[in-house]
Amino acid sequence: MSDRPSTPLLDQISRPADIKGLSDAQLVQLAHELRQETISAVSTTGGHLGAGLGVVELTVALHAIFDTPRDKLIWDVSHQSYPHKILTERRDRIRTLRTKGGLSGFTKRSESPYDPFGAAHSSTSISAALGFSVARDLGGVVPEGLGDAIAVIGDGAMSAGMAFEAMNNAGHLNKRLFVILNDNEMSIAPPVGALSSYLSRLYAEEPFQELKAVAKGAASLLPEPFREGAKRAKDMLKGMAVGGTMFESFGFSYIGPIDGHDMDQLLPVLRTVKARARGPILIHVLTKKGKGYGPAEAARDKGHATAKFNMVTGEQKKAPSNAPSYTGVFGDELVKLAAKDDKICAVTAAMPDGTGLSLMAERYPSRCFDVGIAEQHGVTFAAALAAGGMKPFCAMYSTFLQRGYDQVVHDVAIQRLPVRFAIDRAGLVGADGATHAGSFDIGFMANLPGMVVMAASDEAELVHMVHTAAAHDDGPIAFRYPRGEGEGVEMPEVPQLLEIGKGRMIQSGKRVALLSFGTRLGEVRKAAESLAAKGITPTIADARFAKPLDRKMILQLVADHEALITIEEGAVGGFGSHVAQLLADEGVFDAGFKFRSMVLPDTFIDQASPADMYETAAMNAPQIEAKVLEVLGVAQIGEKRA
Repeated sequence: MSDRPSTPLLDQISRPADIKGLSDAQLVQLAHELRQETISAVSTTGGHLGAGLGVVELTVALHAIFDTPRDKLIWDVSHQSYPHKILTERRDRIRTLRTKGGLSGFTKRSESPYDPFGAAHSSTSISAALGFSVARDLGGVVPEGLGDAIAVIGDGAMSAGMAFEAMNNAGHLNKRLFVILNDNEMSIAPPVGALSSYLSRLYAEEPFQELKAVAKGAASLLPEPFREGAKRAKDMLKGMAVGGTMFESFGFSYIGPIDGHDMDQLLPVLRTVKARARGPILIHVLTKKGKGYGPAEAARDKGHATAKFNMVTGEQKKAPSNAPSYTGVFGDELVKLAAKDDKICAVTAAMPDGTGLSLMAERYPSRCFDVGIAEQHGVTFAAALAAGGMKPFCAMYSTFLQRGYDQVVHDVAIQRLPVRFAIDRAGLVGADGATHAGSFDIGFMANLPGMVVMAASDEAELVHMVHTAAAHDDGPIAFRYPRGEGEGVEMPEVPQLLEIGKGRMIQSGKRVALLSFGTRLGEVRKAAESLAAKGITPTIADARFAKPLDRKMILQLVADHEALITIEEGAVGGFGSHVAQLLADEGVFDAGFKFRSMVLPDTFIDQASPADMYETAAMNAPQIEAKVLEVLGVAQIGEKRA
């Protein structure tokens, strides 16, 4: 315990009810101790640090004023929920964050009644808060009761259309609910777009730095002696056409901006709105991401995500690797292509670092577009770029591309526009868990007519696929690749342009063929080595394409073997299903041919290391070996067959 901070007041708090009797001065002290505990915990586990540090005072104030879990506190995205978890009966497990069997890095309904609505994708909180408010007024019943609903949403998340759809509906229904706009001028990447410019203007005007009264907004809701000063400040804001006027047009009462690190502002405002509110209210809170921890405040991303780190220096403890990351390989190859072809451009949705586009943005800023947290817009924007004669790469995580699927179908696939989809974080991703797993993109992309779908088996293959995508103008094309480092293979000096729909043979063998799609190929090879010791030498092939399938190669594998097993890092309905359809159409099953498909199980897998997650999914080398032995009817050591 000696390496942990001294937290005498926090040590007395196990649940929000324990906070209720504290004085305002004690709440300030509690926030200080909570910040130190958060830093200490994340230094041992890694995780999302900066967002939580920015809302420490807000977290304490909300739990002090509102009655959770009866009042529903909903954290948008919930990167910032670690301090909340510490205060809500989970401090004893906070150093298990993002580990197998430990606390989730996000809010999770099954984890605690204090997490009324799970989150990990952005911009859902206002919709959820409105739903709870309506359920309350309609007589809905939950064990903890239904009180007020409070959504805490960042300025980056507020840029998504879903947030505005929810605000429009909330204003129309005129239900009592609270939206806290946590304005830290920083989502994961610097926020972009008109809304960010709108909010940034609040910082630019000199009077805002001088008039504390501005922070007291909404004069009619505030007690004396703030009322007159607040009214003057609000009139000034309206005269400048900034401040609350945009939000008020949605039917919300607007309060702010207030200093989110100043309890003297937070507490009276929250107490007043809780006592007086009738309809929807938006409270505009200014915070600093990474607040109170120097290394985070100094970082470009304000300490958004970090590995384990030294608390004193902030130095991260990352394991050394000789292999490049898949994301880095994609980013580097795209820049090489952009240097040779001025039609190459890139689109991402608030993830330039995460998708490897930072270098592209630096070298060719006029051809690299961060559209904010707006995947739907990003996909359609890329479609029109393609229609306009450009060669767009739409780079998104698999889990986030799901949010733009209607646009993939309607605006890209139906129109056969050559958008290149770079699908990062394919497969199981580790500590972020089920919400960020790239489990479904093979299925939802490969079922679209005219869509080409590739998966890289290693980083060298990814190089070939980036260049193949750039050269493909006959409709949309997608290539998927996982999180993390590559296999450490030799990188090609000259990229190949792959023949569309053609796989490659890796190893010739007998009896059983293993057809891999994606980076499970490394595990397939390990399984083959173990099988060789048992006298079984399987054939190994790398499909490369889920659509179009390499029909000739697959049917030859069938002709030459007793059994075929497909392996992929995706859910049922993907590559294996397409192979099964081919075999059925060809009448292969009529002859009693043995076919098995190894896919992710029909369940959401909780966070763990990727290796552990694939063990749970039964897709590591030992499970592949076992599947081969099963399909061939060979007993393993210690087993007897009837």
